[in-house]
Amino acid sequence: MDFLFDQLYLFVISFIANTLSAMAGGGAGLLQFPALIFLGLPFTYALATHKIATVALGLGATLKHSKENHLNLKFSCFILACGLPGVILGAHTIVHIPEYIAKLSLGVLTVGLGVFSLFKPKLGQTSEIKANTRYRITIGGLTLCLLGFFNGSLTSGTGLFVTLWLVTWFGLDFKKATAYTMILVGLFWNGSGALTLALITPVQWSWLPALILASAIGGYLGATLGLKYGNQLIKRFFEIITISVGLSLIASSY
Repeated sequence: MDFLFDQLYLFVISFIANTLSAMAGGGAGLLQFPALIFLGLPFTYALATHKIATVALGLGATLKHSKENHLNLKFSCFILACGLPGVILGAHTIVHIPEYIAKLSLGVLTVGLGVFSLFKPKLGQTSEIKANTRYRITIGGLTLCLLGFFNGSLTSGTGLFVTLWLVTWFGLDFKKATAYTMILVGLFWNGSGALTLALITPVQWSWLPALILASAIGGYLGATLGLKYGNQLIKRFFEIITISVGLSLIASSY
């Protein structure tokens, strides 16, 4: 009976978290990761299990976004080439980073993202593709690599950073930026991080069926809602999730 209750609890929490995440462009760990901790998993076990489950979020969102043809192949390869090395490095170094420092720093920055968006009402509402100068490509790529490092080493919020970076630096609107984040970060970055972590730390395999099913369904539903209602709704959910994720991280760091 306890096993069935745990599976149902995990499914509900994961479904809600991943639906909201697919709409906002990140933040699934706000509910899902603490739920794994609450059920008794050590930090590194929970991180590895969570990472594997988030790949299903990327898969669910990919199934929806791929029908809309929102991704440019060349730009997608650029994001992967810059981010994946950081993801793998981050996954290998997480055990050396004090947990409370990582959570507190990420929490403050994530709240800042939401507040920044609140005071920029036109942010991400239309595409404004910036010129691909050497400076823009270099800074953009280095930042994506840094975000990849955080993605591999931290539990939640990094997808939100990628979404906002694509909006502010590369000029994408929220709908397109979310599509890139959900597919490339959700599927490929998280997949690389999950594989790396699974090789160096234990995984709670018995919990993954409920998490993966809920992540895939929630990812598809969230992507569907985001595409249907457009940039303004995505921006609002982005602000809600970023501030909520940030406050949650700050609170859990103490």
